[in-house]
Amino acid sequence: MTTDTPARLLQLLSLLQTPREWPGGELAERLRVSRRTVRRDIDRLRELGYPVQAARGSDGGYRLVAGKALPPLVVDDEEAVAIAVGLRAGAGHAVEGIEEASVRALAKLEQVLPARLRRRVSVLQSATVPLTSGDGPSIPTETLTVIAAAIAGQERLRFGYRSGEGAESRRLAEPYRLVSTGRRWYLVAYDVERDDWRTFRVDRVSGEPFATGARFAPRELPRGDAAEFLRDRMQRGRGTYAFSVRFAASAEVVADRLPQLFGRPEPRGPQQCVLHGNTGDPPEWLAFRLAWVGCDFHVEGPPALVTAVRELGGRLVRAGGDEPRETDRADRVGGEDGGDGQSP
Repeated sequence: MTTDTPARLLQLLSLLQTPREWPGGELAERLRVSRRTVRRDIDRLRELGYPVQAARGSDGGYRLVAGKALPPLVVDDEEAVAIAVGLRAGAGHAVEGIEEASVRALAKLEQVLPARLRRRVSVLQSATVPLTSGDGPSIPTETLTVIAAAIAGQERLRFGYRSGEGAESRRLAEPYRLVSTGRRWYLVAYDVERDDWRTFRVDRVSGEPFATGARFAPRELPRGDAAEFLRDRMQRGRGTYAFSVRFAASAEVVADRLPQLFGRPEPRGPQQCVLHGNTGDPPEWLAFRLAWVGCDFHVEGPPALVTAVRELGGRLVRAGGDEPRETDRADRVGGEDGGDGQSP
């Protein structure tokens, strides 16, 4: 018999969170208490805000139903490991709308996981190789969760950093936000020793970043939100060009399928929108991303992007048709920027 009331309530709550109806007799048997004790424990859970629904009948059934607020969850060891592994997978791949939330949830979960479960998660993760991955560099999830926890706790972060030229440095920063572009993760932070805002590619963070324990009052970004700030810094830090594209799709659809760094599409009707953006990506790569949206579009400029789209379209048409004729080969050699035959 379980005499520890808090422990028994947690065990009862764990059973009720399984999506099924539990007869009172079965709950009493599982908890090794009387049915009367089960009824009292159910009342206690209701007082704590858990919406437990009772069914009429000879044995009486209980079910935990959806409430107005999410009560604290109780999971067993196997469930906790499964959740952590799933969140790590979501954090490590470019799944639209999931990766940033996965990092935040994983940071919270790993703070309360017992050491024995953290070891199980790490062992399982190290023994697993994903079949698919994003096209950006891989990042240890521990790095992301340490940064996310420092952001949530408003703690200064110390880490090593390697610049694009390979120069190594040590940084002390007040982390503001993590931003995922789909291909890479970036940290927007205030660099304490340089007395200025900076953006850091997380895959270039070397060593093991750690929160110093020193709290800070959050500063206000010079402009916009973290995504807009990152976009502005990236455009200023490399050669960029403006482009304009009209899409035969709603602004919502286009925004969901292109990185925010390209800019925000402007509606031009129920199934029409235009995107005036800036990028430093090669025109060949941008042409591919535009085609990936999956709707008809028209490039208004610049000329280099118009050419890249035409060449990509020609390659795709030829790839899906018959073997090219000799005249086609001659035309391509004369009209394709030197005829190097490289794909974008």
